[in-house]
Amino acid sequence: MNPKRMKLEPYLLLLPSTIYLVLFFAWPMIQAFSLAFQTDDGQLTLSHIQRMLNDAAFSEAILTTIKFIILIIPIQFILALVMALLMMEHLRGSNFLVYIYAIPLAVSDLAAGIIWFSIFTERGYLNSFLSALGLIDKPFIFLNYTTPWPIVAVVLAEVWRATSIVFVILVAGLQSIPRDYTEAAEVFGANYLARIRHVILPMLKPSIQVALILRTLLAVQVFAVVLALAGRGVKVLAAEAYRWHGEYRNPHMAAAYAMFILAISLITALFYLRALRSTEQSVL
Repeated sequence: MNPKRMKLEPYLLLLPSTIYLVLFFAWPMIQAFSLAFQTDDGQLTLSHIQRMLNDAAFSEAILTTIKFIILIIPIQFILALVMALLMMEHLRGSNFLVYIYAIPLAVSDLAAGIIWFSIFTERGYLNSFLSALGLIDKPFIFLNYTTPWPIVAVVLAEVWRATSIVFVILVAGLQSIPRDYTEAAEVFGANYLARIRHVILPMLKPSIQVALILRTLLAVQVFAVVLALAGRGVKVLAAEAYRWHGEYRNPHMAAAYAMFILAISLITALFYLRALRSTEQSVL
């Protein structure tokens, strides 16, 4: 085979995907972000960025989004890791548990929000259950925006909906770890927790990177679950971008919010890549 042709083959195979990404992702993204720095007549301006920073809902939206990141990510990661470790122990019925864990993957964001709304609403399943037990005399208003309950409801819905994504990634990473390492640690007297800390977690860093980056990006962009459970009562960045575009018909402000969301996503991704580098990545 011609050596020159062999050198070009990888690029030719990547060409269709590259064209698709440029046409349907990169170019629309550039066009959208340009709106954040342009007036209606095409002049460059920073007024949209300044207006976003001075927006009354901006500080509340970013604070709520950060709360979701802090609350959701650790809970999901710990649950997914425990589920993945139990799966790798090959206990009886563990294969069936995979199907149970994966059920939320088939549920969309909005559908998950509606399901949990039916639980927490005034005449929902939770109030009916508590009333049947005689614990309450009248329905409790869980989704009262003056209480932390709407935040709790969104966190529970997101944990239920997306923990399975982290679980699948961690299971794939655990399956790639040779059993020789854990067996050798066991021979040298390491207990189960020591094997997890000193053997499994260090070798699982690439999968942990992927899981945390993906889940953090989804947490930053959380929207449909919040909309279904709390409506306008809980403000997040993605919902504010939607509000400016859909209600106020201002694509410039919507683009400014979108650019800010992208900036947060890139910063968190770089942080994870830096903080969770494996030994091979550190050498490179």
